[in-house]
Amino acid sequence: MKKRQEVYDLYWYFAYERQNIFLKKLNGQNAPWTNDEILKTYKFCNSYRVNDRVSQYLLKNVIYNGKEYNNTDMIFRIILFKLFNKESTWELLLNNFKDITLDTFDIKLYSEVLEQAISNGITIYNDAYISCANKVFGYDRKHDNHLALLNKMFIVDKVHLKLLEAKTMEDGFNIIKSYPLIGNFMAYQLVTDINYSDAVNWREDEFTVAGPGSLRGIKKCFVDKGKLSNEDIIRYMFEHQDEEFKRLGLDFKRIGNRPLQLIDCQNIFCELDKYCRQALPDLKSNRTKIKKKYVAKTDKIEYIYPRKWNI
Repeated sequence: MKKRQEVYDLYWYFAYERQNIFLKKLNGQNAPWTNDEILKTYKFCNSYRVNDRVSQYLLKNVIYNGKEYNNTDMIFRIILFKLFNKESTWELLLNNFKDITLDTFDIKLYSEVLEQAISNGITIYNDAYISCANKVFGYDRKHDNHLALLNKMFIVDKVHLKLLEAKTMEDGFNIIKSYPLIGNFMAYQLVTDINYSDAVNWREDEFTVAGPGSLRGIKKCFVDKGKLSNEDIIRYMFEHQDEEFKRLGLDFKRIGNRPLQLIDCQNIFCELDKYCRQALPDLKSNRTKIKKKYVAKTDKIEYIYPRKWNI
């Protein structure tokens, strides 16, 4: 493989500096948290995926909300939440049903609540990533097809039983990916989130999938991948992170003693692509602008992590 060294080094710099920003905010320091004008101006995801706002909401409100759920309900709750990936949609459903479990799931009633929200001008999907939308189940509305998907998965196929028997994250990925409306990227996000719970305990260091943004970042970072796949490249970054931070004199601060995982290294390539649009605009891709400016949030997040991580 042949690296584009300037961009390769930027990958590690970005991971380091974005994590420093996170830690300074966590420790209550006042802005500015960085001298990097690009990071000051635009919105970027955290170096660790789990620290992003939606992941934290998932952990605190869907997985660890103070109630104990059986594994079936836990997997159902996670997949339902992630299909919409929007906190307000979860709360809308929660306010209309006594709880969100397989027992309370009713396609017609859920659809009525969501349809009413749409008619009131409420957005029910997060635009962070676009979930696949087609009429595979015969409905005109995207949310009706997603509700039909949940019915197919959990009521008809009992997908939860298959996932609980899956030995690896890749096995779980293949089970989920076999369903319509779920592509490779979405399936990888779903198995990652399911693995935050206690329902399964898959190893994270055995499997990854390069998403669309990650592919753009890899292309900017490597002139030639040689015989390596995109997933091999992500694994290379995972395996060489300590030596690369050391080479560049970057004292990367982990969360607990947890190194960046494959999912994090994959995500950082996506953020690198965005960063390079401003830092190195001559590196062309099909995206030329960063969509979102950074807007400071006033609400303070109390960060929690999956119990199995022991952080």
